[in-house]
Amino acid sequence: MTVHPQLTVVSAEVSAAWVDAMLDALSVHPFTPTAWEDVERGTCCIDIFLEDAAAAAGVCDTVRETGAALGLALAPVVSQLAREDWTESWKRFFRVERVSERVVIRPVWESYAAQPSEVVIDIEPGMSFGTGNHGTTRACLEFIDQIAGQRAGRSMLDMGCGSGILAIGAAKLGFHPVRGFDNDPDAVAIARDNARLNGVEAELEVCELADNARRADVVVANILAPVLIGHAAEIARAVLPGKDSALVVSGILEAQYPDVLSAFARHGFRERESRIIAGWRSGWLQQST
Repeated sequence: MTVHPQLTVVSAEVSAAWVDAMLDALSVHPFTPTAWEDVERGTCCIDIFLEDAAAAAGVCDTVRETGAALGLALAPVVSQLAREDWTESWKRFFRVERVSERVVIRPVWESYAAQPSEVVIDIEPGMSFGTGNHGTTRACLEFIDQIAGQRAGRSMLDMGCGSGILAIGAAKLGFHPVRGFDNDPDAVAIARDNARLNGVEAELEVCELADNARRADVVVANILAPVLIGHAAEIARAVLPGKDSALVVSGILEAQYPDVLSAFARHGFRERESRIIAGWRSGWLQQST
């Protein structure tokens, strides 16, 4: 009989509004947290997979302490997962989902008959992060879809592209050229893989380091509020001048949004529209006339 090694899993339920902050805070520790969203319940779960079961108690303490520092009372639990079940376990939580007027996210294991007007982004959640379920990603895709509907063919730059889902959506919606960058080499590799999966590798350029000379008609920065504020000048410079240009900023908690707007107002941008999804506010900004 074949014995399949097990992984020890430390899990903690977190509200959607705090999952990114938790992931960011946990990233300094010597383990890799992952997160998934239970769409039906409207909650998120952070999972940490360990090969050493003895490490679970210490990881639980770290999760509790990290949550407490953010004002959250978390109750991590420990479970066991056979390695052979890992890939299949993702499939319980992801289904075909429409995330904007035209954009549909399709897990690769599900079939979907797209309508002529729809753009389908294929994802493999087990190999990447950024599935389109988070409020920041959804809002960005909604804005990208809306902007694309006004005039096709504009250039697009995805700053901090992660899994590449926003850049892939832009390429499929007719933006050209589309470029993305990230400071994480793993993210760059994943974005390139996802571009190939979606058949847009020829239309989408992804690189690890940002070229400060790179500019575009539409710039999307789905990062975090402190980074947006600290790098507002660089981000603003990346937007080409023109009445049809646009800057989409996201990754911003509701309370942080006024400070983000103020930072970009100092560089000639004003809000055209904003929307909030699960506690995260995203803004579509334009250059002041």
